[in-house]
Amino acid sequence: MSYLELLKLASPEAIVVITALVVLAIGLTKSKSNVMVTFLAAIGLALAAGAVLKLPENATLFHGMLVISPLNSLFKVICLAFAFVTVPLVAVEKSQRNTGEYLAMLLLGTVGLLLLVGSEELLMIFIGLELLGLSLYVMAAFDKTDLRSAEAGLKYFLFGSTASAFTLFGISLVYGMSGTTTLAATAQKFGAGGSVEPLLAAGIVLTLVGFAFKIAAAPFHLWAPDAYQGAPVPSAAFIASGSKVASFVVLGKIVLIGFAPVHGSAAWHGMIAGWSPVLAALAALSILLGNFVALVQTNVRRLLAYSAVAHGGYTLLGLVAGSRDGFSATLFYTTIYALTLVGAFAVVGLVKRETGGDDLQNFAGLATRSPVAAACLSTFMLSLAGLPPFAGFFGKFYLFSAALRAGGNYGLLWLVVVALFGSFVSLYYYLIVLKVVFVDRAPEVQPVPPAPRASHAVAAATMAVLAASVFLLGILPQSLAALIGRSLP
Repeated sequence: MSYLELLKLASPEAIVVITALVVLAIGLTKSKSNVMVTFLAAIGLALAAGAVLKLPENATLFHGMLVISPLNSLFKVICLAFAFVTVPLVAVEKSQRNTGEYLAMLLLGTVGLLLLVGSEELLMIFIGLELLGLSLYVMAAFDKTDLRSAEAGLKYFLFGSTASAFTLFGISLVYGMSGTTTLAATAQKFGAGGSVEPLLAAGIVLTLVGFAFKIAAAPFHLWAPDAYQGAPVPSAAFIASGSKVASFVVLGKIVLIGFAPVHGSAAWHGMIAGWSPVLAALAALSILLGNFVALVQTNVRRLLAYSAVAHGGYTLLGLVAGSRDGFSATLFYTTIYALTLVGAFAVVGLVKRETGGDDLQNFAGLATRSPVAAACLSTFMLSLAGLPPFAGFFGKFYLFSAALRAGGNYGLLWLVVVALFGSFVSLYYYLIVLKVVFVDRAPEVQPVPPAPRASHAVAAATMAVLAASVFLLGILPQSLAALIGRSLP
């Protein structure tokens, strides 16, 4: 294969890298370049999405290091879309300085997302994880005026480095037992081996521990509350959306393709050793811990962080089911959840800019100050709670039904019951936020002047588009579910 053909197949990644370098150069050479670099970043992401749509339907390069398939192409576009909607949040972030450098880190993190989604080879997946992780560490600690941002970046870096070590050690054990790092070839080796050997079991568990950190599954979630609360709002939104989606896509490929022969069983009437009971335990613990700790939070971003832990547990249900429908439900739900959370962070960013904080008390009287923001926040919170007619309701229904149909004799009923219980608990803290927004009275004196009209208009437009998407996907869920279903092999 010639270099030109290779460049054509890797054109989305190449476009994003070139855009990052151009944005970085302009940001360093021009003092007032915020509008220009923001526009260039958005254009580069849009061009990369167009390049994805022009790729061939199927292609495999370097033994799975770069794989082009309908599923990979679809989620490359979705990851680029989440990066695209994060760009307006950067433009309206009051404390944001050095916008060019920040957007360059965002774009390089997006390259990590594309490598993660587009690979079916363990070493390339690890490289994508590290490229994404290093970008996110810098983005979390980017606000030099806020000590909490430095704390968020440090904790994220320390926990992330430890998780990377677990992941790499697990991959090395899997390679030692299989002799390959390609997912399809790994499955063939394991299928011929029969029982799960101790070293293989250790490799699987260590690999899953690393990905549990990425999806903020309990008990590997300790970085999430501080990162969500202390990082700049666009950084938190990107961590909660694009990073989460790509991690679930890759985790699904690893367990359902590479580790498929050692699935095991998490059924209540027949536990069998494998990765399935490990993920089931992580899911149950995440749902219970995330929802109960979220009940006592007074900071909205910290509440969303513990909510993310619980939603990570819900999303794991589809993988535990181990079926094609289960994986499709996981991909649908993680996309819906990420879309909803970006919108919620957009509202948080607006409130923080206007009031100087993001505690619950700062949201008091939001319905009076900004009816559009209050309506959008209601849409996002009710969707996260899983109430109809919003997209979160269908996402949970899809997940729970796929888990019930898995195996035989309703073996995962216990996990679905835990998830339903967690959903009922979550109603309380989501409705508390809406009660503060619509019922509580705003303080008489605002500590920070209101945002400029242009910034407010950009934020309002972003929130409105995201809220409309959540509502429309709740009414017409098949528009996304059918796309995901057709993309799966």
